[in-house]
Amino acid sequence: MTDARTLPPPVLLHIAQILNLPMQGLVAVIALLDEGGTVPFIARYRKEATGNFDEVQIRDIEEKVAYFRDLEVRRATILASIAEQGKMTDDLKARIDATLDKSELEDLYLPYRPKRRTKATIAREKGLEPLALYLWEQRISDEPLSAMATRFVDGEKGVASAEEALEGARHIVAEMISESADLRKVARALMFDEGVVVSRKALDAVDEQEKFKMYYDYREPVETIPSHRMLAIRRGESANVLYFLIELEAARAVNVLRRGVLREQGDWTPQLELAIEDCWSRLLNSSIQGELRLELKKRSDLDAIQVFRDNLHHLLLAPPAGPISVLGIDPGQRTGCKVAVVDETGKFLANDVLYLHTSKGAAEAAGKTLEALVVKHQVRAIAIGNGTASRETDAFVREFLRERGLENIFSVTVSESGASIYSASDVARQEFPDLDLTVRGAISIARRLQDPLSELVKVDPKSIGVGQYQHDVDQRQLQQSLETVIESCVNRVGVDLNTSSWTLLRYVSGVTERTALNIVSYRNEHGRFRSRTQLMKVPGIGAKTFEQAAGFLRIRDGENLLDMTAVHPESYAVVEQIAASLKAPVEELIKSPQLLEKVDKSAVSAGSFTLNDILEELKKPGRDPREKFVAPSFNESVRELSDVMPDMVLEGVVTNVTKFGAFVDIGVHQDGLVHISELSVKFIKDPSEAVKAGQIVKVKVLAADAKTKRIALSIKALHEAGPRGPRQNAPNSQAPAKGQGGPMLKTQVRVKTAAPEPVKAPVSLDDKLAMLSSKWKGR
Repeated sequence: MTDARTLPPPVLLHIAQILNLPMQGLVAVIALLDEGGTVPFIARYRKEATGNFDEVQIRDIEEKVAYFRDLEVRRATILASIAEQGKMTDDLKARIDATLDKSELEDLYLPYRPKRRTKATIAREKGLEPLALYLWEQRISDEPLSAMATRFVDGEKGVASAEEALEGARHIVAEMISESADLRKVARALMFDEGVVVSRKALDAVDEQEKFKMYYDYREPVETIPSHRMLAIRRGESANVLYFLIELEAARAVNVLRRGVLREQGDWTPQLELAIEDCWSRLLNSSIQGELRLELKKRSDLDAIQVFRDNLHHLLLAPPAGPISVLGIDPGQRTGCKVAVVDETGKFLANDVLYLHTSKGAAEAAGKTLEALVVKHQVRAIAIGNGTASRETDAFVREFLRERGLENIFSVTVSESGASIYSASDVARQEFPDLDLTVRGAISIARRLQDPLSELVKVDPKSIGVGQYQHDVDQRQLQQSLETVIESCVNRVGVDLNTSSWTLLRYVSGVTERTALNIVSYRNEHGRFRSRTQLMKVPGIGAKTFEQAAGFLRIRDGENLLDMTAVHPESYAVVEQIAASLKAPVEELIKSPQLLEKVDKSAVSAGSFTLNDILEELKKPGRDPREKFVAPSFNESVRELSDVMPDMVLEGVVTNVTKFGAFVDIGVHQDGLVHISELSVKFIKDPSEAVKAGQIVKVKVLAADAKTKRIALSIKALHEAGPRGPRQNAPNSQAPAKGQGGPMLKTQVRVKTAAPEPVKAPVSLDDKLAMLSSKWKGR
């Protein structure tokens, strides 16, 4: 297995510098990853080795190490290729060895790559390379250039005149300029810094709904264009509605190249000027523009994937209602509402169909059926999917509970995004082979209320509907990124070894899909696990898998109380030592956590990070990091989009957070948009600074259009409607008191504020070019 030492010290130092991490912890993380350690395991149980790096830092290291290992492999291939061609020089080798940037590495290799037949190739075949080198080197000579060019006239080679010789030489020089690593770097950085993305409507475009009207004639700087607009333009291009290019003033680019090429004045100067202009217009402009298109795609993809990651993270960690019996309803009109009941463990108990919206008689019969199910199975909550007829169903259920005096039962609307995908999946068929798709969907809705994490892991995250242009980004990168989010959330919460499905177990640190299936098979055959050590009897679980997984698996009412905690079995001896020092059994430490305040930490043989984690876990064994469940309360008089009126104040749930705002479900089958400018009274750069997916918020309706199905909402307006205090200039001032500032949210949100930017001094052209090059290199 490759270890940290395979990366040269300069590379390790570079990684440590760009991530701002100590070298010792960096090398430790690389070694642990190479030994098969998972990110959750390293972050939770190897804090002494890493210096308490968190998951984000460890994943950053993992990403950088993969990048530089790829670079090292590519570097070795390029060095071998150039050496084989017999063109290696000491200077070239030193530059290749020194570079830490893939783009620069490819630029250095560009002159030595196999080429297709070009104008420069043809000119070389005509013997014009010495003339081109004379122009390129700009050596002082007594012989006029015109006379020198005449010596290259050769009818047999197809050079009929001195001008044709000079033209061929210019083609070679133009290619030399385009293949110069230094000049490409500057040109690339210049286009990134000063280029403009220009989109226009395609000549044969068909855009009946005018979805892309904003971009029919649109311009925005490359450096500042937000990811969501770049993604929209790319989508428009894919739909053949738009085309886009990157514009850079030709004179500006030529001037920059001129400064890099021309060193002396002579009779070669006009020829070099022509070669520079030819290089930009024929070679470098399109080449660099292609690279920047890829860079913009990469940048916008990363932003969109990060938005998806953040939204998925918040949805997976949404507060669970807990182990209670739930009746799930998948609403429908003509075909009826599909109903399923699950017990407190999520086990399916019963199902039926309620016809609530066809006739009064059918509704009365549905009420009796619903009452029978509720009473028989001691239902504690009713979960209603938020699809078609959701509000009508919700109103029926609320009236039903009120009429029958069932105040101890609450009803709540839950997102059914992806439920239909789950119901038709292999996972659902394996779980409920004898049930109809619609019943499986109702079961999923009920379980989502009990524990969103356990149920949502069964669904392809791309089906949950919390992405931004998710179908336009790199799908492999998106899938890998979302998998890491699920892994992180599952291990953060912990998994019950005796009740969890294999679909949840497969995301436990160190556990594969095959191992998860083996765990369930062993459990079905031998009964519930009584201790974590029993895992070693499961086929496919050896010492390494046990080490990585055990701390994240919980056993309730097992042989060892510590098995229900996040304390790793390797640290049980530490707990015994703590108990012995306090002259109390381990059980007493858990029942009376105040005893832990008397622990002499210096007398315990464990690192400070590990010891502190153990003490915190013993104080609240098996604690759930998720927030307390609170059900949103929709306005019962607002059921359709036509009911939504300006100035209404409504409660809703944030369903999706994007770079331009947040979408909020207010219970009318059409999410409203809170634009970023309407999220907070304070300046925010990103909507995620103010709200998160799954959060309950109060909003004010700014506008509602039933025809276009668009609802404009505001959180900021609720604050602005109140009395305004004096303007606060300090960027880090205290949060305003209730009624005087801040968005009206049920969950407190800490809003980041940007410090004022310093006034910038004028920058010379030379300094700017240097900054451009370094800026691009750092990307």
